[in-house]
Amino acid sequence: MSVGQPTMGEHEDPARRIDEGAGVEANQGQTPRLSGQTDFLARLSAADAQDLRLAGQRKLFAKNEFIFKAGDPGRHVYFLQQGRVKICQPGPEGKDVILWFCFAGDMFGMAEVAQGGGRVVHAQACEACEVLVLSQTELTAYLQTHSAAALLIMQVLAGRLRALGDVIVNLMNDDAQTRIIKLILRLATRHGVRVDQDIHLDVQLTHQEIADMVGTTRQTVTSVLSQLQRQGLMRLENRRIRIESMELLDGMTNPT
Repeated sequence: MSVGQPTMGEHEDPARRIDEGAGVEANQGQTPRLSGQTDFLARLSAADAQDLRLAGQRKLFAKNEFIFKAGDPGRHVYFLQQGRVKICQPGPEGKDVILWFCFAGDMFGMAEVAQGGGRVVHAQACEACEVLVLSQTELTAYLQTHSAAALLIMQVLAGRLRALGDVIVNLMNDDAQTRIIKLILRLATRHGVRVDQDIHLDVQLTHQEIADMVGTTRQTVTSVLSQLQRQGLMRLENRRIRIESMELLDGMTNPT
């Protein structure tokens, strides 16, 4: 689950947006994956991706291990190759606030590398992770000879900034049910896999993680998801969401 994509337009067909706007990524013989705009590695050319791998170092992190913590020097940028990482803002009372999740293909840790200074967030592995790590010097040298990758980084960061802006607006204006539905729709554009008429979210999230992302309680998330299942809009299988009607789900966030 990264977790932040722009919400869908009021009159936009969500299924059409996934097919045409997000693109399709698949290897021969695999189910097509609907690739969203924060998947940096999937959008690089094969040659640029290979050069990036050669420029960095591969590191492995165990489940719950911190990749970096708030206050650490911001000297490296990270490209997640396998696994899931959560980006958290330390709270005043010791409770972290989940800002977003990074999934395979996502880039993180760029802000402090670009601006300088220490980390202001935590990055923690939610499961065993494989990460490509580049120092500031290595990234600069790479981008100087790979202009397409530099432009792509700008696009990804701009999209992430817009998505975070949407989250702030949603927190101010939407009720808990609407925020949860919009999160599901954002995840669908980023991690959706089309299986017949359904959209399968290839992401495992606990109810508590969803609650932390939208600013509500675990009990509220459980109640909303149960209601959506009773309405036939989605179902849950092994903590994975299966969307049965993107159109109706999107319509609940944009009533006419």
